[in-house]
Amino acid sequence: MSRRAGPLPSKARPLGGPANVPIGRGVVMNIDVKALGKVAVLMGGSSAERQISLMSGTGVLAALQSQGVDAHAFDPAERELVELKHDGFVRCFIALHGRHGEDGSVQGALELLGIPYTGSGILASAIAMDKVMTKRVWIAEGLPTPRYAWIAPEQRTRERIVAVPDELGLPLIVKPPREGSSIGITKVAGRDDIDRQMQDAVALAAQYDPDVLCEEFIDGEEVTCPVLGHGESARALPIVKIVAPEGAYDYQNKYFTDDVKYQCPSGLPADEEREIQRIVVQAYRTLGCRGWGRADLMIRASDRKAFLLEMNTAPGMTTHSLVPMSARAAGISYEALCVQLVAAAALDATKA
Repeated sequence: MSRRAGPLPSKARPLGGPANVPIGRGVVMNIDVKALGKVAVLMGGSSAERQISLMSGTGVLAALQSQGVDAHAFDPAERELVELKHDGFVRCFIALHGRHGEDGSVQGALELLGIPYTGSGILASAIAMDKVMTKRVWIAEGLPTPRYAWIAPEQRTRERIVAVPDELGLPLIVKPPREGSSIGITKVAGRDDIDRQMQDAVALAAQYDPDVLCEEFIDGEEVTCPVLGHGESARALPIVKIVAPEGAYDYQNKYFTDDVKYQCPSGLPADEEREIQRIVVQAYRTLGCRGWGRADLMIRASDRKAFLLEMNTAPGMTTHSLVPMSARAAGISYEALCVQLVAAAALDATKA
């Protein structure tokens, strides 16, 4: 598997104590890794993205341990979360993906246990996990996102399904609104038997989610942009441009081949990159995200307008993942990124 964007070799393996952690372009944050205490890297879980989560968690665990952090693997599919408290863990790095990992569920449990965790809180995680709710919030705030149609379970009739192309045009995308990693997604091109294509696409998406999201297809370039921080301190990292074979940036190409080409620096005009970064940070703040996140976008070829697709609140940290790649372009190593994120672990609730 490619080492394109994974844990980078450490020049030294500190035994603990203060570590100078670069946070980008010459800025250094002094973190006492021993003061971080016992850290659980939550990985695996029960979602459809379990395999990817294990890959992410393994990389994060190795990176934290290489920097002297007292980090240990913890799989919520195999152990009860209450054991975190019993075993003396004082903070968690959430490397879970998908349901029960980045949808507010585990965040709520950690809030009740009083154990700070990486990434967004309950509400932001729940909204960002649901692409329909995310769109509603972004549209209300005037942020650009593709037009869409939502098909609830009780609306999954032939008449409703085959009417969607008339609303959104063709091609269009059909996907489960609460899954990630391109699971359950179909591009309906409309060359032949559009009714059957639509019904098959909706049936596939419905295998993963009772609701189905149909979305206008944006013809153009696919990019992604990570964000670090919270509130007014949130800042965008460099944009990564994604060039997939025949535009197929699917589950297999994302994680298990080297056919996809990534460009970071993106090669976009400087003013275009700055505008996309501005939109992404606004989208991140609008959802109430904190810690870190990654927005996926399409740039329409006809007029270079950027459209927000989704916000990932627990992005991948595999060898093919894009946040480490972008961070590295900003002067932040994989190990430094992991330490910085776990040092920023927080809770929504604060004691009175």
